[in-house]
Order: sequence, then structure tokens, then C-alpha cells
Amino acid sequence: MGQSIAEKIIAKAAGKKTVQTGEIVTCAVDLAMIHDSGGPRRVKPAMEKLGVGVWDPAKIVLVSDHFAPCTDAESAAILKLTREWAAEQGILNFYDQQGICHVVTPERGHLAPGMFAVGGDSHSPTGGAFGCYMFGIGATDMLGVLVTGETWIKVPETIRINWSGQLGTGLAAKDMALKMCATLGMDGGGYQAIQYAGETIRNLDMLERMTLCNMAAELGAQAGIIEPDEVTAAYVEAAGGTPGDWRDFQSDQDATYAVTHEFDATNLEPQVAAPHSPANAADVSAIEKAEIDQFYIGACTGAKLGDLKMAASILEGKKVAKGKRLTIAPASSQILTQATKQGIIEILLDAGASLLPPGCGACAGYGVGVLAEDEVCLASTARNFQGRMGASSSKVYLASPYTVAASAVTGHIVDPREVL
Repeated sequence: MGQSIAEKIIAKAAGKKTVQTGEIVTCAVDLAMIHDSGGPRRVKPAMEKLGVGVWDPAKIVLVSDHFAPCTDAESAAILKLTREWAAEQGILNFYDQQGICHVVTPERGHLAPGMFAVGGDSHSPTGGAFGCYMFGIGATDMLGVLVTGETWIKVPETIRINWSGQLGTGLAAKDMALKMCATLGMDGGGYQAIQYAGETIRNLDMLERMTLCNMAAELGAQAGIIEPDEVTAAYVEAAGGTPGDWRDFQSDQDATYAVTHEFDATNLEPQVAAPHSPANAADVSAIEKAEIDQFYIGACTGAKLGDLKMAASILEGKKVAKGKRLTIAPASSQILTQATKQGIIEILLDAGASLLPPGCGACAGYGVGVLAEDEVCLASTARNFQGRMGASSSKVYLASPYTVAASAVTGHIVDPREVL
């Protein structure tokens, strides 16, 4: 019986030739990613009590992104603790206020095909875009990984999602992700592995693939993964990494899948998710033209360089609607630099956008840009749970950067193809 890419990576990490669905194995971790919110401040006390240090400082990526930049004494103390722990443990790959962990880690060359990786955040499946098996774990499990370099896993089933056809103008991977959330629901992944495949997936660039794998979490999957190809290898090399024998990590023709879902991008409409769940997504034509207070382009899902380019293609020569606000929080400092050099930031600012520092920020309800009572927001983020971006009475709609930018021009939710 053939093996899926997920099974191949898990088998390699477990030191076995093959693994079977449902089997529980112990795996060597190639990389552990943690951030300031769920990292040092959670594991430091336990490590000190046990009198132990990290197993391999070179295999840990630490990013301060949730409380960065600090907005009060409490968040400043968390960042101070994070910096001190990094120095104590000799963490070689510490990125302090350089952007969001899910974006910084691959753009700095730390991910490559075939890796078995864990992250201390629910959107860690982003790493699957690079042909890694990467999933999120809690602080207790992360403590075990940091100390031993190993973790256990129950070999998941693989759910295959095929996409055929070509995305139309004004559509993006975010629309694909929301369509899947609406169709399959937030438990459609069943805490198994989702493998994205098909013509549409192969034609996506790496940034768009990251969006899909990132939002495997919204489908309830443990991991989302895409088979590596020449596009993957080129990105990894450009980031300073080594793609290795990426051709070894392809699913066998006779691999077994729990279920296969088919989607067609040909006639896909832009999608908008109504409060308070990504599963509330529907065609933009079916969504009421709700009045919006804040338009937000940010987060690991919606503020990569490609996302900012989408927004700029809409906003060039236009202005944000009077009385409305558009806030932009680039996903990393590297992206901010690139977007500035390419003139993208100038276009966004000329349109009336406000530029926020790179980081998780308002997406996770931290720092600047959060919502007041009863405010309504249209965001390029992955989640719109009640109270996540600010006051509990606020409401958040989700959409692609195209749709967010176009709607910022009109002041209400609109099909971006009407503005392009």
C-alpha cells in the first residue's frame, strides 16, 4: 500500500520505513517554532523547576510577534522575559519584532521539504506550503519538545482536496479557503492531514499556498500540506534554505485517502464570511452590503507581499471612503521593506490607509488597531470569532485583500471586480 506525503514525512521522523493510519509513533523534531505569547513565559518556569535547558538551540525559531511592539508595561515585561530567555538558552534564530512567526520562519529559510516541525500556535500548518509536516501544539507539549527534541503523534488519515480550473480576476487563495470552510465546515478536517492538490494549487505561488495551508486550521485539520515542486525549491533557495531531495516527498499513486473533495475555481466568486465564523462564508453577491467602520489588511493570512500587491492594485489612484478607516499591518519587516521599495506602501498611504507595525496586532486582539464596542470590521485575517479583534460586541467579516481594499473605497462590502 502506498504512502501519502504526510505518512512519508512522519515515517522518516519516526525512523521507520512506513507508518500506518492510527499508529502512535515517537518522532524526532526537525524544528520547533515558538513566539512571545505561548513560548518563554509559559515554558521558562517549568524548565527552571526541572533544571533543564533546550535540546538544540539551532533547531528552535523564536519570534516576538504577539506583544510587539509593546503597548503597556505588562507587554513590555513579556518581551523582556522573551529576550532574556533567548540569551540564556543561546537561541540562534531569535527574531525580535521582525514580523509574524508563520511568515518570518519560512522567509528566513528555516523550512524545507520533508521536515517534521511543530509550532506553538494554531496556524503552524502554514509550514505545509513548503512540503513540511507542521502542526500546532500547546505549551505543555512544547516543553517536552524543547527539552527532548521529540514528540509523539498518532498517524493521521489524509484528506485530499483537489482544485481544478483557474482563478479569475480579483480572486485569491483566501477565497478558496473560505469556500472550503463554507462547504466542509470548521470540523471538515477532522484533526487529520489535509493534502491540497490539483491544477489550481500547482499554479499558485508560494505566498498563496501559505494562505491555504494556514487556514487548514480553520478546517479543523491537524496539518495542511502541498507536495513540493520547482516553485517550492526556488522559494526555499531564495530564502537561504536548502530544498534537498524534495522529489522524495510526493504521495504515492496508490496512497490511501480518507476522502477526496473536488472543487472548481473556474466560476468561483469572491467569498465573504459573516460574523462570527469562517464557516459563515458565502458568495459576495449573497452578502448584504453591510456598512463597515474599519477595513483591516493584516495577519499571517492576509498581509504578505502578494496580499499588499492585491490591495495596491485596487487602491492605486483611489481613496478610502470618507469617514472610514483602512489599516495595514504588513506581516513582516522584510515585507514592509520590499513593499516600500516597490512603491506599494506609497500607493496604500496615498489612498488614505494607516500603516501599523509588522506583527500579529489587531488580528489577535493585541495593541493598536483593535475594535471598539459595536464596531464592524472587514478583515483579511483567518478568523472572525466573537471578541477576537477587540470588544465582544464588535463584528468581523472576512475576505481577501482584493475585497477588503475594494470595499474600503466604497465604504461597504462590495465585489472587488466592480472596482478593478
